[in-house]
Amino acid sequence: MKLSSSRLPITALALLSFLLSGCLVTPVAQSGGLGSVVVTNSNPQAIITAAQNVFSQYEYALSDTRYPSSISFDRASSKFANVMWGSYGQPQTIRVKVNITAIPGSQNYRISPKVYTVTSAGVAGFESKRPLIGLWNSQFGPLLQRVSTQASGVGSN
Repeated sequence: MKLSSSRLPITALALLSFLLSGCLVTPVAQSGGLGSVVVTNSNPQAIITAAQNVFSQYEYALSDTRYPSSISFDRASSKFANVMWGSYGQPQTIRVKVNITAIPGSQNYRISPKVYTVTSAGVAGFESKRPLIGLWNSQFGPLLQRVSTQASGVGSN
């Protein structure tokens, strides 16, 4: 079956609108992307405390807290990452930003990772970060599951 050249733009537009409409109706409780986890019956402070505990066990250092919406951790990247994303011998840092989103009508929260590679991390005016693709985010699902286990059930203090 061959699509005529006049039908191709219409078909592409219909497919695009179908895909985008699905994004607009997805409930917050079911969104978040790869690596996302739900923390039940909790609060942002408990989630941040649990995240600091879990990420420090994997040699990540706290780099930023935007209470109550996110917390970020940094870790020196591997030699492979330095070759992939480094420039002129600048070592890279892997930054994981954990977004904390309240799920309406409950005391549950969705925590979602966003991973970046950062050059000159912590150097004011020279820091440059580049987001990494979604598969990198999925690698943090197990860590966020540990955060969820520690922070779930503490209530809304």
